[in-house]
Amino acid sequence: MAILFTVTIHGTKSEDDEAHVENADEDDDILKPGEVDPVPYVSPDIDPSVYLGEHFDSEEVFEKKWIKSSAKKDGVEAAIDRYDGTWSLEAALKSPLSGDSGLVLKDKAKHSAISSHLSKPFVFDDKAFIVQYEIIFQAGQECGGGYLKLLSQSKNLDLTKFNDKTPYTIMFGPDRCGSDSKLHFIFRHVNPNNKTIEEKHCKKLETKERAVFEEMFKDNRPHLFRLIIDPDNTFQISVDYKIVNHGNLLNDFTPAVNPPAEIEDVNDRRPDDWDEREKIADPTASKPDDWDESEPRQILDEYAAMPDGWLEDEPDMVPDPNAEKPDDWDDDMDGDWEAPLIENPSCKDAPGCGPWSKPMIDNPKHKGKWAAPLITNPNYKGKWKPRKIPNPDYFHDPQPFMMMPIGAVGIELWSMSSDIYFDNLLITSDLEIADSWAKDTYGLKIQKLDVNSANIFTRIVNYSNKNPWLYAVYVVVIGLPLVLIITFCCTGESKTPESSDPKKTDELQEDDEVEETDEVDDTNVEEDEEEERNSDNNVIDDLDTSPVDEDKAPRKRKARRE
Repeated sequence: MAILFTVTIHGTKSEDDEAHVENADEDDDILKPGEVDPVPYVSPDIDPSVYLGEHFDSEEVFEKKWIKSSAKKDGVEAAIDRYDGTWSLEAALKSPLSGDSGLVLKDKAKHSAISSHLSKPFVFDDKAFIVQYEIIFQAGQECGGGYLKLLSQSKNLDLTKFNDKTPYTIMFGPDRCGSDSKLHFIFRHVNPNNKTIEEKHCKKLETKERAVFEEMFKDNRPHLFRLIIDPDNTFQISVDYKIVNHGNLLNDFTPAVNPPAEIEDVNDRRPDDWDEREKIADPTASKPDDWDESEPRQILDEYAAMPDGWLEDEPDMVPDPNAEKPDDWDDDMDGDWEAPLIENPSCKDAPGCGPWSKPMIDNPKHKGKWAAPLITNPNYKGKWKPRKIPNPDYFHDPQPFMMMPIGAVGIELWSMSSDIYFDNLLITSDLEIADSWAKDTYGLKIQKLDVNSANIFTRIVNYSNKNPWLYAVYVVVIGLPLVLIITFCCTGESKTPESSDPKKTDELQEDDEVEETDEVDDTNVEEDEEEERNSDNNVIDDLDTSPVDEDKAPRKRKARRE
C-alpha cells in the first residue's frame, strides 16, 4: 500500500509553478507542487568496475559520451539513406519516475544510429559477460527492432560512421515485423583456421514463451532484457527477471560453431546397377484365365423403381413468377429478357421432378486391370548416399565464448513506430551489480506502475505482503469484534416469557369456559340454557331433599365458546 505524504509550502506562486500545476491537471502522473513521489527515484551510482553504465538522466554526460551517426546506408535510395533519425532524452510517457529520463527514438520510417564507447574494452577471458537494458515501445511496434549491437573493438572503429555494416561481436534484443517476432541473440564467430567470420543465430523461443513476448510490443510498459554468457559457454536470456531461453554456445546455434568432421563427397555418383527398390512385381505371377478386365466399374441398378410421387412432367427449375424486367434492360443490346429460374414449388414435397432414370451401382464383376503382386526385392541395396570424406574445413573450437573484444555499444534501427524508449543500459561481469542496478531502476518503475494502477484493496494486500506483521493486527482489530458479535447475536440463551406457560396466564385458553356476555350468539345461548336446565333437574333428583345453603349449592356450568 503506497502512502502519499503532502507538504504544504506557503508562499507566492511563480509563473513556472502555475504552468507546472496546469500541466499536472492534464497528466495525473506529474506531481503537483508540494507533493512527494510515492516511489522516490535517485539516479543509481555507477560502479567503477562496470564497462558501461548509462541511466540517461544527465544531458551533459549524454552529450559527452554518445555519438550520433552521420553515415549513409548503402543500397538505399538517396531520399532515405542517411542516418538522420532524432534521438532525445525524455521521461517515459506513462507513470515516469521523478527525475528519471531515457533515450527516445523520436522518428519513424527513418534510419537512426547512435553509439558510445565502453569505459574499457570487454575482453572475453575468465569472467562472465552481462548486458542488460530497459525498453518501452511507447507507440507499439508494427515493424522494427529494439536491439543493441555490441561493437567489436578495433583501432578503426569510428562511431560517427556507425552503420549496419559496422562489425559487431554480439547483437541482442527484440525485433518484430507484422506477425513475425524474434528475440535476437547473434554472435559473430571467428574461424580459427582462415579467420573468416560467420554469424551464429540462437534458436527461437519456445512456443510457451511467445505469448508473453508478443505482449511486450503493445502493453506500453518497461521491460528488462538481460543476457548472461559464462566462460563455460552457457548462456541465459531473461525478460523481466523470467528466463525465456538458455543453452550452450556449442549446441544451440545455427549454423553450428564447429563444422562436421566428415562431409559428403560431392563428386561421388550412384552406380548404374544400384537398386533402391524395396518391393518389385512378382516376375513369376501370371494373370488368371478367368480375369475379365472388360467389366465396367459401375452398372445400372436394374431392380430400381421410380419412387412414388415422382413428378416426371414437372421441371426442377421454373422461371420466377415475381421477377420483373429491369427498367434499364435493352433488348437490342442485352437480348430477350428471361426471368431467373427458381426451384419448382411443386417439387418441394415430392421425392423428385423431371425425367427419372435408374441409378448407377458398383459392378460386382469388376476386377480392373490385372497387376502382379509385389514381393521383396532380392537385389535391394538400400537408399544410396554419397560416401563421406574428411572435411577440409574442419576445426574444433572448444571455447566459442572467447569472442572478439567489445569496444562500444550502439543502437542502429529502422522502425515504423516512434517513441521507442531505451534506459539503464549496463555492461558488467558482476551479477550482483546487475541485480542492484535493476532493483534501483526497473524495479522502481514497476512499483510506480503498480501503485498507480492498483485499487485500494490490491494496495492493502501488496503492502501487507511486504509487512506480514500487519495480518496479526487485522485479526485483532477486525477478526475479534466479528467473533464477539456473532457470539452474542447467535449463541445467547433463549428466554421463554411467563405467559407461554398455560398454568401462569390469565389469557383465554382453548379449554377455558367463556363468561356469558352480550356478545354471545343468542341461538347458542338458548341451547346452552336448555342443556343447563336438564342438567339441573338431574342434579336435583340425585341430591338430598333437605334445604341447602344457597352459597354451597353447586355452580352452573358456563357456556363454552364455540
